Amino acid sequence: MKPIPATSTAAVFHEVGAPLKLEQFPIPELKGSEVLARIVCATICGSDLHSYYGRRHSPMPSVLGHEMVAEIQAAGPAGARDFNGRPLKIGDRITWSMVWSCGQCFYCSRGLRPKCEKLMKFGHEEIVPGRALIGGMAEHCHLPEGTAIFQVPDNVPDAVASPANCATSTVAAVFRYAGPVAGQIVVIHGAGMLGQTACAMAAVGGACGLAEHAGAEKALQFGATEAIDSARPEKEILARVKELSAGRGGDIGMELAGYPESIELGIGLLRMGGRFVMAGATFPSRPVQILGEQLVRRMIQIIGVYNYSPEDLESALTFLSKAVDKYPFDELVGKSFPLSAVNEAVDYAETQRPPRVALLP
Repeated sequence: MKPIPATSTAAVFHEVGAPLKLEQFPIPELKGSEVLARIVCATICGSDLHSYYGRRHSPMPSVLGHEMVAEIQAAGPAGARDFNGRPLKIGDRITWSMVWSCGQCFYCSRGLRPKCEKLMKFGHEEIVPGRALIGGMAEHCHLPEGTAIFQVPDNVPDAVASPANCATSTVAAVFRYAGPVAGQIVVIHGAGMLGQTACAMAAVGGACGLAEHAGAEKALQFGATEAIDSARPEKEILARVKELSAGRGGDIGMELAGYPESIELGIGLLRMGGRFVMAGATFPSRPVQILGEQLVRRMIQIIGVYNYSPEDLESALTFLSKAVDKYPFDELVGKSFPLSAVNEAVDYAETQRPPRVALLP
């Protein structure tokens, strides 16, 4: 393990659309069970781009980036422990929940850690004295006490593990809310990082996964049973889903793109008593048109999922360890850049639109 430096470099977000500035910050003095994590890989998520280009509000100045894998470089006097209380040591390869939650407030005690009343999100917080290194676009990240830390399985490469604490964990949460999928017809709407991951997770779970989106053919490489182009007429899509489900419709729908059109279509593709789990609609759009009478008569269940709980990150890492050799997760990272080329990396991610772009500090 490299010696602990006096300072760490981070790319600071000062203004919407303005170049990120590489700045030096002092390494903080660690207290209790705090951890200094040396970042080995960080991936650029779509929400980072939305923040940078002003499509969503994000505090400034800040260090963007919440998907990352790191090695423990130092720990406070109480030592480092993972979410389950197991001791961690210097050099362990880790990732952690992008959402810090207290575990005790009204919402945490009701299973809603993503809505913690004391919530802190890595990569989404304003820089304040003593708390600057809390984003992925940096050499180090400062993990406060109570961070839900997990070791990365040895067989999962850095670039595959990095999105685990965002995309993969969100999909794991969607599956948790959806319930058992073995033997079910699961219709997955969205062909990005979440959609491809959901196809693989459905396949590993024993489901028949149908991918619906423009360019959904890629999903076949991730275990989808069939790819359905969303450009086809709605009647044709419905007919095909019914053909594959003995005329009933899908058991479970998963909306991972966020478009009103796919929400409306997806609900219509479900069988009586079907479940529709939504995680993609995290940005403003037009109102969704749904007939309440149809929801009641067809007994449709609709569930919204935002972010995830620590247990979902654990499930995501276990899934990746099982699936990494079966599906081309490494191909989802389009290109890698050094931290010094962070602005080039952001531009590439925005203009070329691969599922992910990696930064290698």
